[in-house]
Amino acid sequence: MENYKILFLDIDGTILRPDNTIEDSTKTAVSAMKEKGIETVLATGRPIHEIREIGEELNISSYIGYNGALAIYNEEEIFSEPMDAEKVKAILDVAEKQRHEVVLYTNNRNYFTSMDSRKVEDFMQMFHLRQNALFTEDVLHDILGLTIIAREEENHRKYNLGNDIHLSQVNIEGMRHCFDVIRNKVNKGIGVEFLLDRLGIPREASIAFGDGMNDKEMLAAVGEGFAMGNAHEDLFPYAKHKTTAVTDSGIYNGLKQLGLLD
Repeated sequence: MENYKILFLDIDGTILRPDNTIEDSTKTAVSAMKEKGIETVLATGRPIHEIREIGEELNISSYIGYNGALAIYNEEEIFSEPMDAEKVKAILDVAEKQRHEVVLYTNNRNYFTSMDSRKVEDFMQMFHLRQNALFTEDVLHDILGLTIIAREEENHRKYNLGNDIHLSQVNIEGMRHCFDVIRNKVNKGIGVEFLLDRLGIPREASIAFGDGMNDKEMLAAVGEGFAMGNAHEDLFPYAKHKTTAVTDSGIYNGLKQLGLLD
């Protein structure tokens, strides 16, 4: 068995089930890793200020948030990379023409281009977003990430973002008309590599679990990458392993494959 040092876990569809609860087997697995001295990091597209309760429930205090734009290790901010303001403006211009809504995240608030549509209300409810405000350009230089709330799944094809940005479909039932904006040089994989380098942990000693296409860089960056059984079908080529679904002890069973659990 390898001497594993660190574990990276996506949240939606990996830790959280569709009903927004966490399986007892997942809690057991995370607790067991802590006892073995294996660091656990939540790695998510979500804003960190909205996932503290999940961290507290699992006794986790390290995060990679906003799809890799901000990293916190044991409550200390160690990496922050806001988006280019001109890129943000270009995305907002297309969204306005397409009549799409956008949620833009800073390190302490979620800014919506509109707050009175049903799709926005559903988005807030699904991701339990509470620190919400209407977007104004005075926060344009503080944006760490954003999500496009399109009208239909195919509407994202209207965005021509260049070679340094791509869109990743949200892999949650009822939210597949939403797309995270991912930077090629700022993503979960880059965040993982930065943290491994900072802690002096070799790639081979790292593990990650994910289910969405925003996890592909992270799964490729670690020694042992697991795609959940419920993962987006295009994610599997980026993962070294496949485990069971989030509703069927996926994290526990994956760690068991590595000999870390009985």
